[in-house]
Amino acid sequence: MSESVRSFIAFDIESDAVLRRVAAAQSLLAQTGADLKLVEPKNIHITLRFLGNITPSMIEKIFEEMKRIQFTPFNVQIKGIGAFPDLRYPRVVWAGITEGADQLKSIFSQLEPRLRGLGFAPDSKGFSPHLTIARVRSGRNKAQLARFIIENASYDFGSVAANCLRLKKSDLTPKGPIYSTLKEVCPQQ
Repeated sequence: MSESVRSFIAFDIESDAVLRRVAAAQSLLAQTGADLKLVEPKNIHITLRFLGNITPSMIEKIFEEMKRIQFTPFNVQIKGIGAFPDLRYPRVVWAGITEGADQLKSIFSQLEPRLRGLGFAPDSKGFSPHLTIARVRSGRNKAQLARFIIENASYDFGSVAANCLRLKKSDLTPKGPIYSTLKEVCPQQ
């Protein structure tokens, strides 16, 4: 019996400056007193598609489809803080993406039918380019959290190059997830 692999497709954030800005914003978020689970800066990424548990034999099939995606490296500007689904009932606090959002949507729209062809169900949430920086665990200090988000709606995290589309593995541990790259597609400029 083969072991399943929890996986997703993403672009990593490979900029220490951007990750420092994320950590600074998270520190300010924590000061709201809201009940948050902050995402470790080393785990921050742009998820294109969460795949769930896949078999090892599926890894190669997904990789073959990833290689067919048309894109060249591009710049991603990370700007703004918001919440899903909204400020009244925040579940996720995100950093927004301004420049590069159209390229990310294009990659998602190329990827989605290819994944369906491999038997994956459609992504029920659709695709909204963002970085998850915190998860909201309860309604504690929700008003302070909402105020912080409104006041930082244009927080500038900086920009990063999106060079390599990666199939990532997520190992869940008591201390949080550990991500590793299974496969990557890095087109030339």
